[in-house]
Amino acid sequence: MSRLNALRSRFVDAPDSLGAKARARRWDWFAQSFPDLGSMSVIDLGGTASAWLRAPVQPAHVQIVNLETPPADLPGWLRADVADACDLSARILDTQYDLVFSNAVIEHVGGHLRRQLFADAVHRLAERHWVQTPYRYFPVEPHFLFPGFQYLPIAARTALLRRWPLVHTPTSDRDAARNIVMEVELLSITEMRHYFPSSEIRFERLAGLVKSVLAIKEK
Repeated sequence: MSRLNALRSRFVDAPDSLGAKARARRWDWFAQSFPDLGSMSVIDLGGTASAWLRAPVQPAHVQIVNLETPPADLPGWLRADVADACDLSARILDTQYDLVFSNAVIEHVGGHLRRQLFADAVHRLAERHWVQTPYRYFPVEPHFLFPGFQYLPIAARTALLRRWPLVHTPTSDRDAARNIVMEVELLSITEMRHYFPSSEIRFERLAGLVKSVLAIKEK
């Protein structure tokens, strides 16, 4: 078991892991896409304060929207609201931002109608956006680090989650495992093009295969 946990750290969690290197490349790509980021007001749908505090880039202002309660001691450039990105208050929707940012969130919001509401909020909040999601047909499901996990029946995925040590938040409880499994719905390229028809669709690749899909609007 400890060897498998070490394997997850090597591939995903450790500072020198493949996952960390991929995140660093993504931040570089993000900064290159928006060279005036340092003077921009950014709203992050589904992000966390810790991610921005670790990030190698810092916009002039970042507002985070997340269902989880944020830390109390945030720096002045960082603000967080407890809110549903698919059902934002008028106060947030009526605020003009320079850029909407979202990283690996749209696959968690729950079904087509909720994803459409999420995309509608992205389009309303700012003219520019950067929305990333893992690709459904990459061979290894990124949340659970199991080959072909997304293609298995829910019962099989639930059973695997209760025993597979490489998941981020393991649980032995059947109901909790089933909820975790059903909460993740990976998207295809076609779906991303549907939700973001005016965006440029780009790809992150690993070993030549599409690993994640990005909807980017720079202007």
